[in-house]
Amino acid sequence: MLEVGSKAPNFSLPDQNGVIHNLEDYKGKKVILYFYPKDSTPGCTKQACGFGELLPLFTEKGAVVIGISKDSVKSHKNFETKYNLPFTLLSDKELDVIKAYDVWHEKKNYGKISMGVVRTTYLINEESIIEKALDKVKAADNPQEMLDLL
Repeated sequence: MLEVGSKAPNFSLPDQNGVIHNLEDYKGKKVILYFYPKDSTPGCTKQACGFGELLPLFTEKGAVVIGISKDSVKSHKNFETKYNLPFTLLSDKELDVIKAYDVWHEKKNYGKISMGVVRTTYLINEESIIEKALDKVKAADNPQEMLDLL
């Protein structure tokens, strides 16, 4: 996990519509940048839908919500459509940004060890500095937790 107070790494990734987004595009706004393991899985769906429901409150506070996983643009589009998600989902198939934000780690699941995304959320301020960094977050609680931090 990256240090609070450090500059957030820039990124250049496609969203669910194939449009490229850079962190620099969001200068002047707070960014809730959350990393999640996989589209349409139970935990990831709860987290995404929670952010979707609270999006007007994040917007009111001058924040944008961006989700990143290693799923494809097509997978993100299906996820957005199925759950009517009103925010940006970025595809990091090459794991460049996932690794830059230090969220790619060894995980244990039912005794099996594999590499994967550790559910992590960053609050990045208007100058691209990391204000908060939360790892191993609870998917269902994370959206409200981030709203409370704002």
